[in-house]
Amino acid sequence: MNEVLTVSINKTVSIFVCISVIAAFLFLLPINTALVFYKENTNKIEAYLPVKEGETFHIAFTHSIHLTDVIEKYEVTADLEIKQNEIVYEHFGIGMPSNASEGEQFVYENGKYHIKNLNNIFPYINIRNGKTVSRNRLIWGEDNEHTVWFNQYFEPGAWFRMKVEKLTYWEYFRGVMIDGERE
Repeated sequence: MNEVLTVSINKTVSIFVCISVIAAFLFLLPINTALVFYKENTNKIEAYLPVKEGETFHIAFTHSIHLTDVIEKYEVTADLEIKQNEIVYEHFGIGMPSNASEGEQFVYENGKYHIKNLNNIFPYINIRNGKTVSRNRLIWGEDNEHTVWFNQYFEPGAWFRMKVEKLTYWEYFRGVMIDGERE
């Protein structure tokens, strides 16, 4: 009887160990694609937004001199890079382009300048939350229905590296997911 009990316990322990190893492996396997905001030049995730290939998002900020909005429009590529498609702004001046390059389109619509058909590909973007004029926003969704202010997640003046990456379940559940319901 003892032998049968020992074999049964060994089988139970073996099954438990196998399930635990598989669960741990799956928990650490990177599978959730997200727009990740890393603190400065570190691996510390400050926040993330779940995204998929082909989805778009915008970074809007208030220009510190003109005090008008500038909107940069991006798309997630198949290679998990960030493609800049368009820039929209109201005034020329410091840091603002005055024309389009070859293949791009410069237009004036509804009181704003647009540079369209951009094809700027970035593996990551270093970005700073405004300190003097802290009105940076992340906009996303099918009809751009979600907007969050950077100040809800980042200190004014803080900088971070923005990348599209696959997160593990561990990183996903441990991190701060950007929530479109926070307005």
